[in-house]
Amino acid sequence: MFVTSAFAEETAPAAGAGGDTHSGTAVPAEAHAAFPPFDPSTFPSQLLWLAITFGLFYLFLKKVAMPRVGGIIDVRNERITRDLDQAAKLKGEADAAVAAYEQELAEAKAKANTIGQQASDVAKAEVEAARKKVEAALDEKLGAAEARIASIKANAMKEVGGIAEDTASEIVEALVGGKASKAEVAAAVKSVAR
Repeated sequence: MFVTSAFAEETAPAAGAGGDTHSGTAVPAEAHAAFPPFDPSTFPSQLLWLAITFGLFYLFLKKVAMPRVGGIIDVRNERITRDLDQAAKLKGEADAAVAAYEQELAEAKAKANTIGQQASDVAKAEVEAARKKVEAALDEKLGAAEARIASIKANAMKEVGGIAEDTASEIVEALVGGKASKAEVAAAVKSVAR
């Protein structure tokens, strides 16, 4: 603590007298009359230091703190703008990928339908060809069977004539008792067979 020489002289004799002094300090009781910030005699110096401190604080804020805060805000705005642009770009890419996927899916479905239709057409053609082949084979077998039946019928008819002649000659023998000539029996059978 700084003590002026005048203050030291003033307090020194009082300390020896023991009357008006404060017990723990060598300061007279009148010296504690007012709290220094509330002492009207110190107002001008307090206002001067308030103005100087406020001015320095204002300059500090203007020159140092606000540019840094403004820079941080600008950086954040740029980052947010860049992130929004990137998000919009990625959204566009995702939309394009979804559209491409849907188009490829539609093409795949169309291709699958085409392949299915082609397979169905090929199967129908194969079935139709097989059916025609089987029908041709059956027609061929039917023709061969009819030809065989006609041949058997013709042979049977030839033999029927011979059997009829033999039977007729035996009937004539049994009924008449005599033998008829083969030429007469054959002529009689032929006349009845027509």
